[in-house]
Amino acid sequence: MSRPVDTADESRQAGPPDEGYRRGLTSRQIQMMAIGGAIGTGLFYGSSTVIARIGPSVIACYAAAGVIIFLIMRALGELMTYRLTSRSFADYAREFCGPFLGFTTGWSYWLAWTVGCMAEVTAAGHYIAYWWPAVPVWATAGVALLVLFVANIVSVTLFGELEFWFATVKVVAILALIVIGIGILTFGFSTLGDTASVRHLWTDGGFAPHGAWQSMLAMHGIVFAYLGIELVGLTAGEAKNPKETLRKAINTLPVRIAVFYIGALVVLLSVLSWTEYTPGVSPFVQVLAAVGIPGAAGIMNFVVLTAALSACNSGIYSAGRMLRGLAVSGQAPAAMKRLSARRLPLPAVILSTLIMGFGVVVNVVSPDKAFVYITSVNVYAGMWTWAMILVAHLRYRSKVRAGLLPTVGFRMPGAPVTNWLALLCLTFVAILMGASSDTRLGLYVWLIWFAVMIAGYRVARGRAVR
Repeated sequence: MSRPVDTADESRQAGPPDEGYRRGLTSRQIQMMAIGGAIGTGLFYGSSTVIARIGPSVIACYAAAGVIIFLIMRALGELMTYRLTSRSFADYAREFCGPFLGFTTGWSYWLAWTVGCMAEVTAAGHYIAYWWPAVPVWATAGVALLVLFVANIVSVTLFGELEFWFATVKVVAILALIVIGIGILTFGFSTLGDTASVRHLWTDGGFAPHGAWQSMLAMHGIVFAYLGIELVGLTAGEAKNPKETLRKAINTLPVRIAVFYIGALVVLLSVLSWTEYTPGVSPFVQVLAAVGIPGAAGIMNFVVLTAALSACNSGIYSAGRMLRGLAVSGQAPAAMKRLSARRLPLPAVILSTLIMGFGVVVNVVSPDKAFVYITSVNVYAGMWTWAMILVAHLRYRSKVRAGLLPTVGFRMPGAPVTNWLALLCLTFVAILMGASSDTRLGLYVWLIWFAVMIAGYRVARGRAVR
Protein backbone atom coordinates (compact mmCIF):
# COMPACT_ATOMS: atom_id res chain seq x y z
CA MET A 1 0.00 0.00 0.00
CA SER A 2 1.36 3.45 -0.91
CA ARG A 3 2.06 6.04 1.72
CA PRO A 4 2.07 9.83 1.54
CA VAL A 5 5.48 11.32 1.04
CA ASP A 6 6.31 13.93 3.62
CA THR A 7 8.47 16.99 3.04
CA ALA A 8 11.63 15.19 4.02
CA ASP A 9 10.82 12.34 1.64
CA GLU A 10 10.16 14.78 -1.19
CA SER A 11 13.43 16.56 -0.64
CA ARG A 12 15.24 13.24 -1.08
CA GLN A 13 13.58 12.53 -4.40
CA ALA A 14 15.80 13.03 -7.39
CA GLY A 15 15.80 16.49 -8.85
CA PRO A 16 16.01 17.16 -12.54
CA PRO A 17 19.02 15.49 -14.12
CA ASP A 18 22.05 17.61 -14.84
CA GLU A 19 21.87 17.97 -18.61
CA GLY A 20 24.58 20.58 -18.84
CA TYR A 21 22.36 23.64 -18.52
CA ARG A 22 23.30 26.58 -16.32
CA ARG A 23 20.82 27.32 -13.53
CA GLY A 24 20.44 30.97 -14.44
CA LEU A 25 16.68 31.43 -13.94
CA THR A 26 15.74 32.96 -10.59
CA SER A 27 12.48 32.53 -8.70
CA ARG A 28 11.61 36.15 -9.51
CA GLN A 29 12.00 35.50 -13.23
CA ILE A 30 10.08 32.21 -13.23
CA GLN A 31 7.18 33.63 -11.24
CA MET A 32 6.85 36.52 -13.67
CA MET A 33 7.23 34.12 -16.61
CA ALA A 34 4.34 32.13 -15.16
CA ILE A 35 2.24 35.30 -14.98
CA GLY A 36 3.29 36.30 -18.49
CA GLY A 37 2.41 32.84 -19.78
CA ALA A 38 -1.20 33.56 -18.85
CA ILE A 39 -1.24 36.79 -20.86
CA GLY A 40 -0.53 36.53 -24.55
CA THR A 41 -1.53 37.35 -28.07
CA GLY A 42 -4.71 35.29 -27.75
CA LEU A 43 -6.05 37.82 -25.24
CA PHE A 44 -4.53 41.00 -26.65
CA TYR A 45 -5.15 40.31 -30.34
CA GLY A 46 -7.25 37.21 -30.94
CA SER A 47 -9.94 38.10 -28.38
CA SER A 48 -11.34 40.83 -30.65
CA THR A 49 -12.39 38.22 -33.22
CA VAL A 50 -13.92 36.00 -30.53
CA ILE A 51 -15.77 38.96 -28.96
CA ALA A 52 -17.20 39.99 -32.32
CA ARG A 53 -18.31 36.41 -32.91
CA ILE A 54 -19.94 35.41 -29.61
CA GLY A 55 -20.38 38.60 -27.57
CA PRO A 56 -20.22 38.69 -23.75
CA SER A 57 -20.40 34.89 -23.51
CA VAL A 58 -16.66 35.03 -24.18
CA ILE A 59 -16.31 35.64 -20.43
CA ALA A 60 -17.97 32.33 -19.54
CA CYS A 61 -15.91 30.52 -22.18
CA TYR A 62 -12.64 31.90 -20.83
CA ALA A 63 -13.69 30.97 -17.28
CA ALA A 64 -14.62 27.40 -18.26
CA ALA A 65 -11.38 26.94 -20.20
CA GLY A 66 -9.47 28.40 -17.25
CA VAL A 67 -10.81 25.69 -14.95
CA ILE A 68 -9.65 22.98 -17.36
CA ILE A 69 -6.23 24.62 -17.69
CA PHE A 70 -5.84 24.71 -13.91
CA LEU A 71 -6.62 20.98 -13.69
CA ILE A 72 -4.03 20.24 -16.38
CA MET A 73 -1.42 22.29 -14.55
CA ARG A 74 -2.17 20.58 -11.24
CA ALA A 75 -1.74 17.20 -12.96
CA LEU A 76 1.61 18.41 -14.29
CA GLY A 77 2.53 19.76 -10.86
CA GLU A 78 1.88 16.39 -9.22
CA LEU A 79 3.99 14.62 -11.83
CA MET A 80 6.82 17.11 -11.37
CA THR A 81 6.66 16.67 -7.61
CA TYR A 82 6.98 12.93 -8.14
CA ARG A 83 9.98 13.39 -10.45
CA LEU A 84 11.44 16.60 -11.83
CA THR A 85 12.70 16.65 -15.39
CA SER A 86 13.48 19.43 -17.85
CA ARG A 87 11.77 17.41 -20.61
CA SER A 88 8.65 16.92 -18.50
CA PHE A 89 5.92 16.39 -21.10
CA ALA A 90 7.81 13.90 -23.24
CA ASP A 91 9.43 12.11 -20.28
CA TYR A 92 6.15 11.54 -18.45
CA ALA A 93 4.44 10.36 -21.64
CA ARG A 94 7.35 7.97 -22.27
CA GLU A 95 7.38 6.64 -18.70
CA PHE A 96 3.65 6.13 -18.29
CA CYS A 97 2.28 5.76 -21.84
CA GLY A 98 5.09 4.10 -23.77
CA PRO A 99 8.00 5.16 -26.00
CA PHE A 100 5.93 6.00 -29.09
CA LEU A 101 3.67 8.43 -27.26
CA GLY A 102 6.72 9.90 -25.54
CA PHE A 103 8.33 10.41 -28.94
CA THR A 104 5.15 11.93 -30.41
CA THR A 105 4.54 14.20 -27.42
CA GLY A 106 8.07 15.60 -27.47
CA TRP A 107 7.98 16.35 -31.18
CA SER A 108 4.40 17.67 -31.00
CA TYR A 109 5.30 20.09 -28.23
CA TRP A 110 8.20 21.27 -30.36
CA LEU A 111 5.72 21.73 -33.23
CA ALA A 112 3.31 23.62 -30.96
CA TRP A 113 5.96 26.19 -30.10
CA THR A 114 7.42 26.55 -33.56
CA VAL A 115 3.96 27.07 -35.06
CA GLY A 116 2.96 29.22 -32.08
CA CYS A 117 5.88 31.53 -32.79
CA MET A 118 4.67 31.87 -36.36
CA ALA A 119 1.37 33.19 -34.97
CA GLU A 120 3.13 35.52 -32.54
CA VAL A 121 5.41 37.09 -35.13
CA THR A 122 2.38 37.45 -37.42
CA ALA A 123 0.62 39.38 -34.66
CA ALA A 124 3.76 41.43 -34.00
CA GLY A 125 3.87 42.41 -37.67
CA HIS A 126 0.28 43.67 -37.46
CA TYR A 127 1.05 45.68 -34.33
CA ILE A 128 4.06 47.34 -35.92
CA ALA A 129 1.86 48.24 -38.90
CA TYR A 130 -0.02 50.55 -36.49
CA TRP A 131 2.95 52.93 -36.71
CA TRP A 132 4.32 52.00 -40.14
CA PRO A 133 1.39 50.77 -42.25
CA ALA A 134 3.44 50.93 -45.45
CA VAL A 135 5.88 48.24 -44.23
CA PRO A 136 4.73 44.69 -45.14
CA VAL A 137 3.74 42.47 -42.20
CA TRP A 138 6.12 39.74 -43.33
CA ALA A 139 9.10 42.11 -43.15
CA THR A 140 8.44 43.31 -39.60
CA ALA A 141 7.65 39.76 -38.51
CA GLY A 142 11.01 38.59 -39.83
CA VAL A 143 12.93 41.34 -38.04
CA ALA A 144 11.14 40.59 -34.75
CA LEU A 145 12.02 36.90 -35.03
CA LEU A 146 15.68 37.71 -35.71
CA VAL A 147 15.96 40.01 -32.68
CA LEU A 148 14.48 37.41 -30.34
CA PHE A 149 16.71 34.70 -31.75
CA VAL A 150 19.77 36.80 -30.84
CA ALA A 151 18.43 37.30 -27.30
CA ASN A 152 18.04 33.54 -26.88
CA ILE A 153 21.59 32.65 -27.92
CA VAL A 154 23.35 35.11 -25.60
CA SER A 155 22.49 33.58 -22.19
CA VAL A 156 19.60 32.03 -20.30
CA THR A 157 19.87 34.85 -17.75
CA LEU A 158 19.27 37.42 -20.50
CA PHE A 159 16.30 35.39 -21.71
CA GLY A 160 14.88 35.27 -18.18
CA GLU A 161 15.41 38.98 -17.60
CA LEU A 162 13.89 39.91 -20.93
CA GLU A 163 10.88 37.74 -20.20
CA PHE A 164 10.59 39.26 -16.72
CA TRP A 165 10.28 42.77 -18.13
CA PHE A 166 8.02 41.69 -20.98
CA ALA A 167 5.66 40.15 -18.43
CA THR A 168 5.90 43.19 -16.15
CA VAL A 169 4.80 45.49 -18.97
CA LYS A 170 1.79 43.27 -19.71
CA VAL A 171 0.74 43.00 -16.08
CA VAL A 172 0.99 46.74 -15.42
CA ALA A 173 -0.89 47.54 -18.63
CA ILE A 174 -3.80 45.21 -17.89
CA LEU A 175 -4.08 46.43 -14.29
CA ALA A 176 -4.04 50.03 -15.56
CA LEU A 177 -6.80 49.24 -18.07
CA ILE A 178 -8.90 47.61 -15.34
CA VAL A 179 -8.46 50.64 -13.07
CA ILE A 180 -9.32 53.06 -15.90
CA GLY A 181 -12.37 50.98 -16.83
CA ILE A 182 -13.62 50.87 -13.24
CA GLY A 183 -13.12 54.64 -13.05
CA ILE A 184 -15.20 55.14 -16.19
CA LEU A 185 -17.97 52.86 -14.91
CA THR A 186 -17.97 54.40 -11.43
CA PHE A 187 -17.38 58.09 -12.04
CA GLY A 188 -18.34 58.44 -15.69
CA PHE A 189 -15.25 60.31 -16.85
CA SER A 190 -13.98 60.41 -20.46
CA THR A 191 -16.00 60.40 -23.65
CA LEU A 192 -17.29 56.90 -22.78
CA GLY A 193 -18.72 57.95 -19.43
CA ASP A 194 -22.28 58.44 -20.69
CA THR A 195 -22.57 55.04 -22.37
CA ALA A 196 -20.33 52.73 -20.34
CA SER A 197 -22.31 50.27 -18.23
CA VAL A 198 -22.20 46.68 -17.03
CA ARG A 199 -25.61 46.35 -18.72
CA HIS A 200 -23.71 45.90 -21.98
CA LEU A 201 -23.05 42.36 -20.74
CA TRP A 202 -26.68 41.33 -21.23
CA THR A 203 -28.71 44.05 -23.00
CA ASP A 204 -27.09 44.21 -26.47
CA GLY A 205 -28.64 41.04 -27.82
CA GLY A 206 -28.16 39.04 -24.64
CA PHE A 207 -25.21 37.38 -22.92
CA ALA A 208 -24.88 34.87 -25.79
CA PRO A 209 -26.38 36.85 -28.70
CA HIS A 210 -25.76 34.13 -31.30
CA GLY A 211 -26.59 31.20 -29.06
CA ALA A 212 -24.63 28.74 -26.94
CA TRP A 213 -23.60 26.62 -29.94
CA GLN A 214 -21.90 29.53 -31.65
CA SER A 215 -20.08 30.28 -28.41
CA MET A 216 -18.75 26.73 -28.27
CA LEU A 217 -17.59 26.92 -31.90
CA ALA A 218 -15.32 29.81 -30.92
CA MET A 219 -13.52 27.80 -28.23
CA HIS A 220 -10.41 27.24 -30.33
CA GLY A 221 -9.53 30.93 -30.11
CA ILE A 222 -9.88 30.78 -26.35
CA VAL A 223 -7.78 27.63 -26.08
CA PHE A 224 -5.11 29.39 -28.16
CA ALA A 225 -5.05 32.20 -25.61
CA TYR A 226 -4.02 29.72 -22.90
CA LEU A 227 -1.35 27.88 -24.90
CA GLY A 228 2.09 28.34 -23.36
CA ILE A 229 0.84 28.44 -19.81
CA GLU A 230 2.61 25.11 -19.23
CA LEU A 231 5.98 26.70 -20.09
CA VAL A 232 7.07 26.68 -16.43
CA GLY A 233 7.31 22.89 -16.69
CA LEU A 234 10.32 23.24 -18.99
CA THR A 235 12.29 25.51 -16.64
CA ALA A 236 13.19 22.76 -14.15
CA GLY A 237 16.63 22.21 -15.66
CA GLU A 238 17.60 25.88 -15.42
CA ALA A 239 15.70 27.04 -12.33
CA LYS A 240 16.98 27.62 -8.82
CA ASN A 241 14.83 25.74 -6.23
CA PRO A 242 12.62 24.38 -9.04
CA LYS A 243 10.16 22.33 -6.99
CA GLU A 244 9.15 25.16 -4.64
CA THR A 245 9.07 27.72 -7.45
CA LEU A 246 6.94 25.59 -9.76
CA ARG A 247 4.40 24.75 -7.06
CA LYS A 248 3.90 28.42 -6.30
CA ALA A 249 3.54 29.27 -9.98
CA ILE A 250 0.84 26.61 -10.44
CA ASN A 251 -1.13 27.42 -7.29
CA THR A 252 -1.42 31.11 -8.17
CA LEU A 253 -2.79 30.31 -11.64
CA PRO A 254 -6.52 30.75 -10.73
CA VAL A 255 -5.83 34.26 -9.43
CA ARG A 256 -3.98 35.17 -12.61
CA ILE A 257 -6.82 33.88 -14.79
CA ALA A 258 -9.46 35.65 -12.69
CA VAL A 259 -7.69 39.01 -12.83
CA PHE A 260 -5.96 39.13 -16.19
CA TYR A 261 -8.53 37.29 -18.30
CA ILE A 262 -11.94 37.43 -16.63
CA GLY A 263 -11.41 40.83 -14.99
CA ALA A 264 -10.03 42.42 -18.15
CA LEU A 265 -12.84 41.04 -20.33
CA VAL A 266 -15.58 42.18 -17.95
CA VAL A 267 -14.15 45.71 -18.04
CA LEU A 268 -13.68 45.70 -21.83
CA LEU A 269 -17.24 44.52 -22.47
CA SER A 270 -18.74 46.96 -19.96
CA VAL A 271 -16.92 50.07 -21.16
CA LEU A 272 -17.82 49.37 -24.80
CA SER A 273 -20.59 47.22 -26.22
CA TRP A 274 -19.38 43.99 -27.80
CA THR A 275 -20.93 45.18 -31.09
CA GLU A 276 -18.34 47.97 -31.34
CA TYR A 277 -15.25 45.75 -31.37
CA THR A 278 -13.55 45.16 -34.72
CA PRO A 279 -12.01 41.77 -35.56
CA GLY A 280 -8.28 42.06 -36.16
CA VAL A 281 -7.94 45.17 -33.98
CA SER A 282 -6.79 44.76 -30.40
CA PRO A 283 -9.75 45.48 -28.07
CA PHE A 284 -7.30 47.05 -25.62
CA VAL A 285 -6.10 49.52 -28.23
CA GLN A 286 -9.68 50.21 -29.31
CA VAL A 287 -10.88 51.01 -25.78
CA LEU A 288 -8.03 53.35 -24.95
CA ALA A 289 -8.44 55.12 -28.28
CA ALA A 290 -12.13 55.63 -27.45
CA VAL A 291 -11.31 56.92 -23.96
CA GLY A 292 -9.48 59.85 -25.52
CA ILE A 293 -6.30 59.75 -23.41
CA PRO A 294 -3.58 61.37 -25.56
CA GLY A 295 -1.22 58.74 -26.91
CA ALA A 296 -2.98 55.96 -24.98
CA ALA A 297 -3.75 53.86 -28.03
CA GLY A 298 -0.12 54.00 -29.14
CA ILE A 299 1.05 53.03 -25.66
CA MET A 300 -1.33 50.07 -25.54
CA ASN A 301 -0.26 49.01 -29.02
CA PHE A 302 3.30 48.90 -27.69
CA VAL A 303 2.06 46.73 -24.83
CA VAL A 304 0.33 44.23 -27.10
CA LEU A 305 3.44 44.17 -29.28
CA THR A 306 5.37 43.31 -26.12
CA ALA A 307 2.92 40.46 -25.48
CA ALA A 308 3.57 38.98 -28.91
CA LEU A 309 7.34 39.33 -28.55
CA SER A 310 7.16 37.77 -25.10
CA ALA A 311 5.28 34.73 -26.38
CA CYS A 312 7.69 34.30 -29.28
CA ASN A 313 10.66 34.70 -26.93
CA SER A 314 9.26 31.89 -24.78
CA GLY A 315 8.61 29.82 -27.88
CA ILE A 316 12.21 29.97 -29.07
CA TYR A 317 13.35 28.99 -25.57
CA SER A 318 10.89 26.08 -25.28
CA ALA A 319 11.36 24.70 -28.79
CA GLY A 320 15.14 24.71 -28.44
CA ARG A 321 15.08 22.87 -25.09
CA MET A 322 12.55 20.32 -26.28
CA LEU A 323 14.48 19.60 -29.48
CA ARG A 324 17.71 19.12 -27.54
CA GLY A 325 15.89 16.86 -25.09
CA LEU A 326 14.71 14.72 -27.98
CA ALA A 327 18.30 14.50 -29.25
CA VAL A 328 19.58 13.50 -25.80
CA SER A 329 16.99 10.70 -25.82
CA GLY A 330 18.14 9.54 -29.25
CA GLN A 331 14.92 10.73 -30.92
CA ALA A 332 16.38 13.66 -32.89
CA PRO A 333 19.65 14.16 -34.80
CA ALA A 334 22.68 13.88 -32.52
CA ALA A 335 23.93 17.29 -33.67
CA MET A 336 21.05 18.87 -31.73
CA LYS A 337 22.59 17.69 -28.42
CA ARG A 338 25.48 20.15 -28.54
CA LEU A 339 25.67 23.05 -26.09
CA SER A 340 27.44 26.34 -26.75
CA ALA A 341 30.21 27.73 -24.54
CA ARG A 342 27.46 29.49 -22.58
CA ARG A 343 25.75 26.08 -22.06
CA LEU A 344 22.86 26.92 -24.38
CA PRO A 345 21.37 24.46 -26.92
CA LEU A 346 22.57 26.53 -29.86
CA PRO A 347 22.02 24.08 -32.78
CA ALA A 348 18.52 23.25 -31.52
CA VAL A 349 17.63 26.94 -31.14
CA ILE A 350 18.98 27.75 -34.62
CA LEU A 351 17.03 24.95 -36.33
CA SER A 352 13.82 25.76 -34.44
CA THR A 353 14.07 29.45 -35.35
CA LEU A 354 14.65 28.63 -39.00
CA ILE A 355 11.46 26.55 -39.01
CA MET A 356 9.61 29.42 -37.31
CA GLY A 357 10.66 31.59 -40.22
CA PHE A 358 8.17 29.64 -42.33
CA GLY A 359 5.51 31.79 -40.65
CA VAL A 360 6.97 34.78 -42.48
CA VAL A 361 6.42 32.90 -45.77
CA VAL A 362 2.79 32.14 -44.82
CA ASN A 363 2.25 35.87 -44.31
CA VAL A 364 3.55 36.53 -47.81
CA VAL A 365 1.31 33.88 -49.40
CA SER A 366 -1.89 34.48 -47.39
CA PRO A 367 -1.65 37.61 -45.21
CA ASP A 368 -5.40 37.73 -44.45
CA LYS A 369 -5.78 34.11 -43.29
CA ALA A 370 -2.26 33.52 -41.92
CA PHE A 371 -3.18 34.03 -38.26
CA VAL A 372 -6.22 31.71 -38.36
CA TYR A 373 -4.39 28.95 -40.26
CA ILE A 374 -1.37 29.04 -37.97
CA THR A 375 -3.34 29.15 -34.72
CA SER A 376 -5.53 26.19 -35.73
CA VAL A 377 -2.44 24.01 -36.21
CA ASN A 378 -0.98 25.37 -32.97
CA VAL A 379 -4.10 24.52 -30.96
CA TYR A 380 -4.18 20.88 -32.12
CA ALA A 381 -0.50 20.41 -31.23
CA GLY A 382 -0.93 22.13 -27.86
CA MET A 383 -4.03 20.16 -26.93
CA TRP A 384 -2.19 16.91 -27.67
CA THR A 385 0.46 17.88 -25.10
CA TRP A 386 -2.20 18.76 -22.52
CA ALA A 387 -4.02 15.47 -23.17
CA MET A 388 -0.83 13.48 -22.69
CA ILE A 389 -0.16 15.25 -19.38
CA LEU A 390 -3.62 14.16 -18.21
CA VAL A 391 -3.20 10.57 -19.45
CA ALA A 392 0.29 10.26 -17.95
CA HIS A 393 -1.12 11.51 -14.65
CA LEU A 394 -3.90 8.91 -14.80
CA ARG A 395 -1.32 6.17 -15.30
CA TYR A 396 0.83 7.56 -12.47
CA ARG A 397 -2.15 7.54 -10.08
CA SER A 398 -3.03 3.97 -11.05
CA LYS A 399 0.51 2.89 -10.16
CA VAL A 400 0.27 4.76 -6.86
CA ARG A 401 -2.95 2.90 -6.04
CA ALA A 402 -1.22 -0.38 -6.89
CA GLY A 403 1.61 0.49 -4.47
CA LEU A 404 4.21 0.59 -7.25
CA LEU A 405 5.03 4.31 -6.90
CA PRO A 406 4.95 6.73 -3.95
CA THR A 407 2.23 9.33 -3.63
CA VAL A 408 3.15 12.99 -3.09
CA GLY A 409 1.69 15.87 -1.13
CA PHE A 410 0.95 18.11 -4.12
CA ARG A 411 -2.02 16.28 -5.65
CA MET A 412 -4.44 17.06 -8.47
CA PRO A 413 -7.88 17.72 -6.95
CA GLY A 414 -10.71 15.36 -7.89
CA ALA A 415 -8.58 12.90 -9.87
CA PRO A 416 -9.31 10.67 -11.74
CA VAL A 417 -12.76 12.17 -12.42
CA THR A 418 -11.26 15.57 -13.21
CA ASN A 419 -8.77 13.95 -15.62
CA TRP A 420 -11.59 12.46 -17.66
CA LEU A 421 -13.58 15.70 -17.52
CA ALA A 422 -10.63 17.68 -18.88
CA LEU A 423 -9.91 15.07 -21.58
CA LEU A 424 -13.57 15.12 -22.64
CA CYS A 425 -13.46 18.92 -22.98
CA LEU A 426 -10.27 18.84 -25.06
CA THR A 427 -11.78 16.17 -27.34
CA PHE A 428 -14.92 18.27 -27.75
CA VAL A 429 -12.89 21.33 -28.82
CA ALA A 430 -10.91 19.21 -31.30
CA ILE A 431 -14.16 17.94 -32.88
CA LEU A 432 -15.61 21.45 -33.07
CA MET A 433 -12.48 22.71 -34.81
CA GLY A 434 -12.70 19.90 -37.35
CA ALA A 435 -16.31 20.87 -38.06
CA SER A 436 -15.42 24.50 -38.86
CA SER A 437 -14.16 25.42 -42.33
CA ASP A 438 -11.89 28.10 -40.86
CA THR A 439 -10.01 25.74 -38.53
CA ARG A 440 -10.35 22.41 -40.35
CA LEU A 441 -6.91 22.91 -41.87
CA GLY A 442 -5.43 22.35 -38.41
CA LEU A 443 -7.03 18.90 -38.25
CA TYR A 444 -5.65 17.96 -41.68
CA VAL A 445 -2.16 19.12 -40.75
CA TRP A 446 -2.36 17.24 -37.46
CA LEU A 447 -3.37 13.99 -39.17
CA ILE A 448 -0.45 14.36 -41.58
CA TRP A 449 1.84 15.16 -38.65
CA PHE A 450 0.74 12.04 -36.79
CA ALA A 451 1.53 9.91 -39.84
CA VAL A 452 4.97 11.55 -39.97
CA MET A 453 5.43 10.70 -36.28
CA ILE A 454 4.68 7.02 -36.94
CA ALA A 455 7.27 6.93 -39.72
CA GLY A 456 9.78 8.96 -37.70
CA TYR A 457 9.44 6.70 -34.68
CA ARG A 458 10.14 3.62 -36.77
CA VAL A 459 13.27 5.27 -38.16
CA ALA A 460 14.45 6.36 -34.70
CA ARG A 461 13.79 2.92 -33.24
CA GLY A 462 15.62 1.23 -36.10
CA ARG A 463 18.63 3.50 -35.60
CA ALA A 464 18.65 2.71 -31.87
CA VAL A 465 18.65 -1.06 -32.57
CA ARG A 466 21.60 -0.75 -34.93
